Amino acid sequence: MTRPLLRVDRERCIGAGMCALTAPEVFDQDPGDGLVLLLRADPPAVHQAAARMAAGVCPARAIAVREE
Repeated sequence: MTRPLLRVDRERCIGAGMCALTAPEVFDQDPGDGLVLLLRADPPAVHQAAARMAAGVCPARAIAVREE
Protein backbone atom coordinates (compact mmCIF):
# COMPACT_ATOMS: atom_id res chain seq x y z
CA MET A 1 0.00 0.00 0.00
CA THR A 2 1.31 3.46 -0.85
CA ARG A 3 1.49 6.34 1.57
CA PRO A 4 1.76 10.03 0.75
CA LEU A 5 4.90 12.02 1.44
CA LEU A 6 4.07 15.73 1.43
CA ARG A 7 6.10 18.77 0.52
CA VAL A 8 5.02 22.42 0.50
CA ASP A 9 6.31 25.39 -1.47
CA ARG A 10 5.86 28.43 0.76
CA GLU A 11 6.99 30.75 -2.04
CA ARG A 12 4.12 29.53 -4.19
CA CYS A 13 1.54 29.63 -1.37
CA ILE A 14 -0.98 32.48 -1.48
CA GLY A 15 -2.35 31.94 2.03
CA ALA A 16 -5.85 30.83 1.03
CA GLY A 17 -5.94 28.40 3.96
CA MET A 18 -7.78 25.60 2.17
CA CYS A 19 -5.15 23.09 3.32
CA ALA A 20 -5.55 23.99 6.99
CA LEU A 21 -9.34 23.83 6.69
CA THR A 22 -9.29 20.50 4.87
CA ALA A 23 -6.58 18.73 6.89
CA PRO A 24 -5.89 20.65 10.12
CA GLU A 25 -3.95 17.73 11.58
CA VAL A 26 -1.47 17.96 8.69
CA PHE A 27 -1.38 21.66 7.74
CA ASP A 28 -1.59 25.01 9.49
CA GLN A 29 -1.06 28.63 8.57
CA ASP A 30 1.85 30.71 9.83
CA PRO A 31 0.41 33.34 12.19
CA GLY A 32 2.94 35.87 10.92
CA ASP A 33 2.46 35.70 7.17
CA GLY A 34 -0.52 33.37 6.70
CA LEU A 35 1.43 30.93 4.54
CA VAL A 36 1.22 27.15 4.78
CA LEU A 37 2.96 25.26 7.56
CA LEU A 38 3.45 21.54 7.09
CA LEU A 39 2.86 19.80 10.41
CA ARG A 40 3.29 16.21 9.19
CA ALA A 41 5.16 15.34 5.99
CA ASP A 42 4.29 11.68 6.52
CA PRO A 43 0.73 11.75 7.91
CA PRO A 44 -0.73 8.68 9.64
CA ALA A 45 -3.25 6.58 7.74
CA VAL A 46 -6.24 8.26 9.38
CA HIS A 47 -5.23 11.66 7.88
CA GLN A 48 -3.91 10.57 4.47
CA ALA A 49 -7.13 11.04 2.50
CA ALA A 50 -7.60 14.56 3.90
CA ALA A 51 -3.96 15.41 3.11
CA ARG A 52 -4.40 14.31 -0.51
CA MET A 53 -7.64 16.29 -0.74
CA ALA A 54 -5.94 19.38 0.68
CA ALA A 55 -3.27 19.17 -2.01
CA GLY A 56 -5.99 18.93 -4.63
CA VAL A 57 -7.93 21.98 -3.43
CA CYS A 58 -4.90 24.24 -3.03
CA PRO A 59 -5.51 27.11 -5.49
CA ALA A 60 -1.77 27.83 -5.81
CA ARG A 61 -0.76 24.17 -6.18
CA ALA A 62 1.75 24.73 -3.38
CA ILE A 63 1.42 21.19 -1.99
CA ALA A 64 3.15 18.25 -3.65
CA VAL A 65 2.20 14.66 -2.86
CA ARG A 66 4.61 11.87 -3.65
CA GLU A 67 3.36 8.35 -3.15
CA GLU A 68 5.88 6.14 -1.36
